[in-house]
Amino acid sequence: MALEIEWLGHACFRVTGSDGTSIVMDPFEGRDVGYKTPDVVADIVLVSHEHFDHNKVHVIKGRPIVVRSEGLHRVKGIEVKGIGTYHDDARGSKRGRNIIYSFELDGIRVAHLGDLGHALSGKEVDEMGRVDVMMIPVGGYFTIGPKEADRVLKLVAPRVAIPMHYKTPVIDFPISPVEDFLEGKGKVRRIGSNKIKLNREDLPSETEIFVLDYPR
Repeated sequence: MALEIEWLGHACFRVTGSDGTSIVMDPFEGRDVGYKTPDVVADIVLVSHEHFDHNKVHVIKGRPIVVRSEGLHRVKGIEVKGIGTYHDDARGSKRGRNIIYSFELDGIRVAHLGDLGHALSGKEVDEMGRVDVMMIPVGGYFTIGPKEADRVLKLVAPRVAIPMHYKTPVIDFPISPVEDFLEGKGKVRRIGSNKIKLNREDLPSETEIFVLDYPR
């Protein structure tokens, strides 16, 4: 059984299980971000917070069920956990709240950190539990930057970390490129595509960073 992960740009991903179940996280419109508007079908859409570059649910096809709140949600046979965090380092006073979502498909536990803006507490890490694949913002300014992302990576210790929400040639936000986060790191795999298929038995035993190409 292979799980497919597709980076649609910025903080938006589609994760599709071997049974065809598809989950999209943090959709956007191209005019707002610079990437192409996602042209995909999904069963479930997860929204980490209500900012314009993360909540454009209407662009996703297929009449998906939308989750945009903390807590446990049972959606189409999948348990989705929403963990409350903040979009800044001042308990939300600057940019509001953020939700980390975690779920499991094909035996692989996925966590999407949304626009996390602070280091995680032990309680939050415990709530996440085991994480096999983690989508983590690394660009700074609006979210955690390279140094904070390093700390989160060490705390959570996923088997695969996929950087997101960073500067590329198509986005005009004042955020850092992924190279700032990758500097000095040894376990980095450049995928050469915006898609990857993963089997649980083939996941690395220790944290490895998978860098997906941005969609063109």
